[in-house]
Amino acid sequence: MSDIGDWFRSIPFITRSWFAASVAVPLIGKLGLIDFRNLILIPELVYNRFHLWRPVTATFYFPITPNTGFLYLINLYFLYHYSTRLETGAFDGKPADYIFMLFFNWICIVITAMLMNMRLMMIPLIMSVLYVWAQFNKDTVVSFWFGTRFKAHYLPWVILAFNFIIGGSFVDELTGNLVGHLYFFLMFKYPMDLGGRSFLTTPEFLYRYFPNRRGGVSGFGVPPTRRPAAQEQAGGGGGGGGGRGRHNWGHGFRLGA
Repeated sequence: MSDIGDWFRSIPFITRSWFAASVAVPLIGKLGLIDFRNLILIPELVYNRFHLWRPVTATFYFPITPNTGFLYLINLYFLYHYSTRLETGAFDGKPADYIFMLFFNWICIVITAMLMNMRLMMIPLIMSVLYVWAQFNKDTVVSFWFGTRFKAHYLPWVILAFNFIIGGSFVDELTGNLVGHLYFFLMFKYPMDLGGRSFLTTPEFLYRYFPNRRGGVSGFGVPPTRRPAAQEQAGGGGGGGGGRGRHNWGHGFRLGA
């Protein structure tokens, strides 16, 4: 048990909290401590009876049955693996920015779920995080089942097809991919690579509660300051001028490493 405890404590804080809730809430429903019907998202009850807890519990709850248990465990692994990679990689030392990403994705997924009458939101939020990781590491070659290898850029769509095979649906995965794409485009692609305005900014109050743990950029979505031409020539090396659109999105990780 001490090994499990040490492993659990080694998970970064935000991912650890999310992972723990995604284990505890399904177990509460499985054991019957709370009727699972009170944990899923039912839009009319949110609108008419103000069951405001449902968008939260539906994010962590997943039915554990002989037919769904394998799908649950696979997506729980994706949560642990890719959320940990993001929190300790691209968002290392920036908990406020990571919390804002999760909150933005969650809000978008809740709106979509309410409009489409979706009952569960665990998989869409996990897939949105996986999609963002894949964008940061798009040229990294990952290994999937049966030794298949491909660039991480295709991973969200491979997993969409994989979950469709074992779960019979792709709506949750597609929702997560689209929300992850929206976040990445508005926060990074549009302002940094395309020179557009910044539509997303991490609120300052999050930095007060979750300050950056080390020096660096305090937020995302603002194009980096361009160096003077003389400085670029002196320090540019073999890069050929350091034009717009060349950014280090983070280090890649092999799937399952």
